[in-house]
Amino acid sequence: MNNKKLRRSTKDCMIAGVCGGLGEFFGLDASLLRIIYILLSLFSAGFPGLLIYIIMVLVVPKDNVE
Repeated sequence: MNNKKLRRSTKDCMIAGVCGGLGEFFGLDASLLRIIYILLSLFSAGFPGLLIYIIMVLVVPKDNVE
């Protein structure tokens, strides 16, 4: 069984580490996730994407491993 946990990244962090954490969790490049996130936010009028990002910053714990 996989013991990976979703955490905000401290290594690959631009704003709050959400996309970096998702990249580490799914094994994808965080830059690719950032581009996809920006495009989806722009095409959905921005507000839902911003709201989801803020919720993830509040809910997903920060990675304490440095």
